[in-house]
Amino acid sequence: MAGILAWFWNERFWLPHNVTWADLKNTDEATFPQAEDLYLACPLAFCIFMIRLVFERFIARPCAMGLKIQTNGPQKAQPNAILEKVFTAITKHPDEKRLEGLSKQLDWDVRTIQRWFRQRRNQEKPSTLARFCESMWRFTFYLYIFTYGVNIYSPLTVDIHYYYILELSFYLSLLFSQFTDIRRKDFLIMFLHHVATISLIVFSYVNNMARVGTLVMCLHDAADVLIEAAKMANYAKCQILCNLLFAMFAILFISSRLGVYPIWILNTTLFESWEIIGPYPSWWVFNLLLIMLQLLHSFWSYLIVKTACRAISKGKVGKWNPLHVSKDDRSDIESSSDEDDSPPPNQKHHTSATNGTNKNHGTNGYLMGAPYPDEH
Repeated sequence: MAGILAWFWNERFWLPHNVTWADLKNTDEATFPQAEDLYLACPLAFCIFMIRLVFERFIARPCAMGLKIQTNGPQKAQPNAILEKVFTAITKHPDEKRLEGLSKQLDWDVRTIQRWFRQRRNQEKPSTLARFCESMWRFTFYLYIFTYGVNIYSPLTVDIHYYYILELSFYLSLLFSQFTDIRRKDFLIMFLHHVATISLIVFSYVNNMARVGTLVMCLHDAADVLIEAAKMANYAKCQILCNLLFAMFAILFISSRLGVYPIWILNTTLFESWEIIGPYPSWWVFNLLLIMLQLLHSFWSYLIVKTACRAISKGKVGKWNPLHVSKDDRSDIESSSDEDDSPPPNQKHHTSATNGTNKNHGTNGYLMGAPYPDEH
């Protein structure tokens, strides 16, 4: 183990050529980041996750109930063993050929089967209440950490240590909770973002680039506060407030991540630091991660502009909602809309039995016209 740690913390990778770990030991005159400080982030990430569960249950949920946010989820699909087997074992989006085969097998209209799959996909989506609780947790954390980060932006102090460890712990908790949170279409992109963010926090801390790291984190947290607030307003059906917050978010996001970030931060880390300390292996990795983050910023800025333009064009008459647009456009900004599950036209109704059931029941022993029971 000692050999692995020695290889991992190789000075020639992490530090400039004329610097050693001994030069970064804390003294009475100066304080430097210590790599071992970051070990605390892993258990703290678990604590943050548990705090989140308590927060959502005892603070966010009562707030949502007070705002009369609905607790029920999407309408459940009618239980059917054959369709359920296809959904879970083969595909959630059957093609035309498979739909026709299922239609003949079940004696159901193709549109009815399409509707069943839409409703079944929607069953896996959380309710508006769950979405509100998640957004309120993130809003609260981002607001706190942004305020704290702005107040302690200074040379390395104990507060900077605390700020770094807390941010790293939070993003570690997001990385793992992403598998249990609301599933969005940008899952892989967000996973890449979390990995890049965690790596940047670690590299900037170990390389004694804490001021750059603090700036990057504050820059991101500022816009995140507004988008989570806009989501909460959307779930609470406060349309005017939602529109205002989204507009503020879009302006701040684009100006900070396409303006301040590349012109101020990237310029400093890429060009000014080259002249001061010169490149070394971890310097290249650190700047490549910063550039990767800039590419993600550009992609998300495009999505924000596209979402806003599409929402405005769809709402030329009456109100528009930037966080509630068509299912093709909502992914990275917000995925609160369920798929359309309105009854299809010309739906066939059958009373005959199939698949070995008796005449009083529909397919697999369930009443065709009965209300959809709760999922067990």
